[in-house]
Amino acid sequence: MKKILGIGNALVDILVNIEDDKILSEYGLDKGGMVMIDADRKREIHEAIQNMEQTCATGGSTSNTIHGLARLGAPAGYIGKVGHDKMGDFFKSEMQRFDVTPHLIDSDIDTGIATTFISKDGERTFATYLGAAATMSPEELDPSVFEGYDCIHVEGYLIFNHDLILKVCQIAKEKGLQISMDMASYNIIEANYDFVKMLLTDYVDIIFANEEEAKAFTGKEGVEALNVLSEYCPIAIVKIGKDGSLIKMNGEITTIAPVDAVRRDTTGAGDIYASGFLFGLLNDFPAQKSGDLASYLSARMIEYIGAKLPDEVWLEVKHKFFE
Repeated sequence: MKKILGIGNALVDILVNIEDDKILSEYGLDKGGMVMIDADRKREIHEAIQNMEQTCATGGSTSNTIHGLARLGAPAGYIGKVGHDKMGDFFKSEMQRFDVTPHLIDSDIDTGIATTFISKDGERTFATYLGAAATMSPEELDPSVFEGYDCIHVEGYLIFNHDLILKVCQIAKEKGLQISMDMASYNIIEANYDFVKMLLTDYVDIIFANEEEAKAFTGKEGVEALNVLSEYCPIAIVKIGKDGSLIKMNGEITTIAPVDAVRRDTTGAGDIYASGFLFGLLNDFPAQKSGDLASYLSARMIEYIGAKLPDEVWLEVKHKFFE
C-alpha cells in the first residue's frame, strides 16, 4: 500500500465538560467562540480545571486526518513540533500507539494545547495555545523524512507561514510526492488569496474545500466552484454540508450522497472526511467508493464529542467497506 505523510500544527486536545458557564466568563471566553491564548493564560486555565473531568487526545487538523488514515490501515507518518513536556510526550506516544510514525521536532516552548469547554447545552468554547507548533520553521524540515512516502497532506492553517508551507511543497515535489491540502478556513483564503492561488497552480494535486472556502477562492458555489478548483488541481473536492459532497477526478464529477447522522459535535468531521478519501486514493479506489467512505466517516464523527472515533466504529467501518 502507498504511504502518506502529514504536516501540521501538533496540538493536544483537552475536552472539559463544565457544569455551568462561570469559568468562561472568568477567563474572558465568549461562549461558542475561539480565542488564542498565551502561555501564562494557558497555565492559569489548566490550574483552574485540574480537578475537572478531562479527556485528552492528539489534535490539529492534519494530525486528525493522519490518525484516521492509520486507523483505516494506511502506513502513515506525521511532521509537527512539540515541547519537552508532558503533553509533548503524550502526543508522541499516542502517535506510536496508533501506528503513526512520528517525525517530531523538539522545542523548548510548551506543546500546543486546544482546550475545549463543553457546556451543558452542548455548545463548545475554545481556548487555543499554539505554543511550539507556531514556531516550526523551514530550516527545521529534514528532506530525508519525505523519502519513502507517496503523498503528503498539508494543513491549511500553515498557510499563515508562507515560507514553511512553500518549503514543504518544494521538498515534496522534489521527492515525487503528491500534495494534498485542506483549505482550512475561508478567512485564511481571503487573507492569503494570491499565495493560495500560487500554491494550487504550482504544487497542489488534491484540494479539499467546504462551501465557504470554495466560494472564498472561486467566487462561485457547488459544481461551478468545483470546476474552477479542478482547473488548478487534478483532484478537487467540495463538501456541501447536509447535501453531501462533490468530487472531480480524471475530468469526471462524482456526487457523494450525505449519510444520515445525529449531530452532536462537528469537530473533526472535515478532517476525517479527508482520511476516508485519501485512503481510497492510496488504494486506487474509484471516486465513488472513496467519497462514500469519506462521507460515512464524517457522518459518524459528528455523532461523538471530540475528533476521534471509538474502536467499535472503526470495526463497523471496516466491516461495511472492506469485507
